[in-house]
Amino acid sequence: MAQTKHEIQQILSAASTSPRHRFGQNFMIDQNLVRLVADAGMLTRDDVVIEVGPGTGTLTEELLSRAARVIAVEIDRDLARALRERFATEERFMLIEGDALSSKHEINVALRDQLAGVRSTAGSTERFATKLVANLPYNIASPLVIELLIERVDLLVFTVQKEVADRLRAKENDEAYGPLSVMAAMLSRVEVLRTLPPQAFWPAPKIDSALVRMTRDDQLAEHAREFSRFVQKLFSFRRKTMRKALAQIGLDVERVLNELSIDPRSRPETISPEQLFQLFKSSVGDAPRTSTSLGAGKRGG
Repeated sequence: MAQTKHEIQQILSAASTSPRHRFGQNFMIDQNLVRLVADAGMLTRDDVVIEVGPGTGTLTEELLSRAARVIAVEIDRDLARALRERFATEERFMLIEGDALSSKHEINVALRDQLAGVRSTAGSTERFATKLVANLPYNIASPLVIELLIERVDLLVFTVQKEVADRLRAKENDEAYGPLSVMAAMLSRVEVLRTLPPQAFWPAPKIDSALVRMTRDDQLAEHAREFSRFVQKLFSFRRKTMRKALAQIGLDVERVLNELSIDPRSRPETISPEQLFQLFKSSVGDAPRTSTSLGAGKRGG
């Protein structure tokens, strides 16, 4: 049974804590939403579920009733202590205390080790699926979902602010289109299942949220991280034409644009994810490894 707002408040009070904005904490108080999120994960007894930001454990209970194991990651030490007490006798529950990201674009080492362990224990005739099912803290959602896809997580179902959902599914020429859109498209199939009102959470956020499902469909393989850096760098020149943006990166502009029939006067936000990947593959050999080349700039989606 999902927790009510009053029950969540009681749990927080007993833990001598309250919702912390710096951790992006907004607790699900709509019982139908808890079941809806779990349903969207299409869980079976062969699934290992990652839950980032379990909070007071209301979704955790639902996940444990459906999946083989739950690996929860909680940064709030007060809530981590409450979760340990609540699930002390549940052998299928594991808690990692800390940030799900050890840096902006790197998964927590303990979480990465757990994912590697799941993959290594899957026999030749069985395959444990790894799935994220979570009410994600808003402040880490964008980099986290891309990193989990790169780490080969099979399915991601999560609630997030609607503007992030719009960026995840945006196409070229959309206002929301950018590096996150490109990486999401090249690593997964994105579905926005429904919009959620602020009243579904406590404290109520000031904006609408969305329930998103991303099914891993990796078109990048070993190129994912370097392509991510390439896209980030290119979109940092989004106000420039492709000719000028690629020149800033240090590429043989005319050759790569001609090969792919891309108008040199077009801008990065008009180029499809597939075209960008072809551009990356065509041009990566030309890029000098300097401070202005692919190795520079921010990583991730």
